[in-house]
Order: sequence, then C-alpha cells, then structure tokens
Amino acid sequence: MGDLFTLYGEMPLLLQLFWGCAVVASLIFIVQMVLTLIGMDSSDMDVDFDGANTMDLGGGMNLFTIKNFIGFLVGFGWTGVCFYNSISSPILLILVAFIVGCLFIGIFVVIFKQTKKLEHNGAFKIDEVKDTIVSVYLRIPATGSGKGKVQVSQNGSVHELDAFTDGEDIPSGAKVKIVEIIDNETVKVEKA
Repeated sequence: MGDLFTLYGEMPLLLQLFWGCAVVASLIFIVQMVLTLIGMDSSDMDVDFDGANTMDLGGGMNLFTIKNFIGFLVGFGWTGVCFYNSISSPILLILVAFIVGCLFIGIFVVIFKQTKKLEHNGAFKIDEVKDTIVSVYLRIPATGSGKGKVQVSQNGSVHELDAFTDGEDIPSGAKVKIVEIIDNETVKVEKA
C-alpha cells in the first residue's frame, strides 16, 4: 500500500488530479448505484442555488445534483487518466476531459428520464372519481336511510366505496354517477 502512495506522490500534479477524481468519484458512484439497486436512495439531493435558477430539466430532474456532479467527475477523471499520455497539451486534455464529463451528465439525465417513465403510481385517488359512472355493489337505500357500496375501477384496481343517494333505492348491479366526494371512503351518487 505504501508503494501505491509513493507512486501517486511521484506523478505530475495534473495526473494526480485526474486519478484522484477518477478513483474517489468511482467509489462514490458505486456506493450510489448499490444504494439505488437496494432501494435506499430515497431522494437525490439537489443543490438549490436560487429556486428559479436550478435549471429544472422536467420530470423532477435538476441539472445540479450530487449524482450528476459525481457522474461528471467519473467521466472527467477517467478521461484524463486514459488520455494523459496521448494528448500532450494540458489545456486540450482538460478541455477533452471536461467535455466527456459533461457527456456523462447528459447520459445520466437521459437514463434518469427514461427510468422515470417506467414508474407507475398505483395509489388510489378518490378526487379523480367524481363524475365517473360506476356499478352498485351493494344496494343503496333511498334518501338518507343507509349506505350501500359501489365499485370503482382506477389505475387497474377495483375499490369499494360507501355510497348514498338523495333519490330512490338503487339496486345492486345498477350504473350510477358519482356526483360528490364526501370523504376518503364515501361518495354521493345518482342514477346514471
């Protein structure tokens, strides 16, 4: 291990910079990837500069995030290490490494947006069932004399809700229109 630090110490400063960026960012990237795969990266920390100036890319993705910064450093560092002996001009080498780092950010943004499209929130939202036509599951008694049940299909799943009406009895199997949301489990209906 001592030989490794000696070798690192004998490198030119620019090569030390590239190796430092490449190794440290790669280790952090691997940890981030493992945490993502096991579902422990609950959110991506955004660097908020001034609210409206965060360069929002849509779909909950900002340009300035820790993940994007690490991705940039991975691309920047490994490009510098790989091309250090091929590109003799330090300024050109830094420019090429910078461009590749930016390309890494672009790749990560595209991958993130594509995976966001795969997400599906199957949560039931009762507010979205107003004015829909549904089936009566259990008879709904006439005006205020009790509650029945209706079946609501939303996002591929069926939910049962308590239902009442201001009109006459509505038998099981009849079609009704939801006219009002009373609470998270109760709706007011009328014959469709």
